[in-house]
Amino acid sequence: MEPIRVLIAKPGLDGHDRGALIIAQGLRDAGMEVIYTGLRQSPEQIAQAAIQEDVNVIGLSSLSGAHKTLFPKVVEALRANNAEDIPVIGGGVIPTEDIPYLEEKGVRKIFTSGTAMSDTATFIKQLVQGEETPPPNKISHIGIAVQHLEQALPFYQHSLGLPLESVETVEEEKVKVAFFPIGDTRIELLEPMDEDSPIQKFIDKKGEGIHHIALDVDNIEKRISLFKEQGISMLNETPKQGAHDSRIAFLHPKAGQGVLYELCEEKQEG
Repeated sequence: MEPIRVLIAKPGLDGHDRGALIIAQGLRDAGMEVIYTGLRQSPEQIAQAAIQEDVNVIGLSSLSGAHKTLFPKVVEALRANNAEDIPVIGGGVIPTEDIPYLEEKGVRKIFTSGTAMSDTATFIKQLVQGEETPPPNKISHIGIAVQHLEQALPFYQHSLGLPLESVETVEEEKVKVAFFPIGDTRIELLEPMDEDSPIQKFIDKKGEGIHHIALDVDNIEKRISLFKEQGISMLNETPKQGAHDSRIAFLHPKAGQGVLYELCEEKQEG
């Protein structure tokens, strides 16, 4: 299999290329062929170089603040040369509020400072191979730890007016759960069944409250494999049984800035 070819370019008058060179070296270390155009390239020059070098991806770097003008111009130059099939990604000093605009203009992904090299390399490989991992489908549910379901139910049923969908016991987790549908998601109340329940330990440490956010995903094994490849710590490296006959796995809270995220592959009807 031929290596992935990436063009790294510095559009405009930005005269600092240390970051671009680090990215280029990191991608080479990941087994890719990297062509670096050098400093002060126009969008048209970058597009022409990408076509001539027959690259798979263009990576743009900008520290000058002109990314909102220059990045879209590279996309436009590719389109003008019938080469819009070459995806463009970007990085550098990019304010987070500018990311939606750039992606709307055709930049496939923006990598902000601090992004791990492994994340960038993995994205490029998936992009080229047509194996991009889609985002989670939705929030499956928000899990809330409560000491006693019977005491918590009136607030959700009567004060909030939510219908009680079901109550079940998940023996593996030593927890009794109650589900309240709300829109496309649910609120899940979790009552510990004994002192050894993870929910009881959570309540003892932090008190009642939000325990986790569950994300509805397809192909949970592939998702876990991708996270492991990116160096994201998992509390469960293989799926286990969850409520509603779902398959679940938890990420380590440090991966989500202290928030416990659950991957939830819901049972398909039929």
